Amino acid sequence: MSQKIVQTAGREQLGDFAPMFAHLNDDVLFGEVWNEEAIDVKTRCIITVVSLMASGITDSSLTYHLQNARAHGVTKEEIAAIITHAAMYVGWPKGWAVFRLAKEVWNGDGTGKNG
Repeated sequence: MSQKIVQTAGREQLGDFAPMFAHLNDDVLFGEVWNEEAIDVKTRCIITVVSLMASGITDSSLTYHLQNARAHGVTKEEIAAIITHAAMYVGWPKGWAVFRLAKEVWNGDGTGKNG
């Protein structure tokens, strides 16, 4: 396995308010599930983007996972094909929404902000 995925956002943002949720986010989801070796990280990134797209989630969490996908080797051509393919199954408007964010990540400075 390549680099171990480590996440601290749960504790940083919710540690005092919701410590169990923070633990599940940082230690279980990212610490265990994201580091399980049966699926490589690039594939996990793709699955996560498509899952969020299918759910209609186009907030900062999708931007984060698009950035993560790019950082783990998903190319602009691949993400365009992935979003197009998924839009056929989960809905055309969802595809449009995700393309807006993906363009910012792949064409901008990579932060998800226009750049």
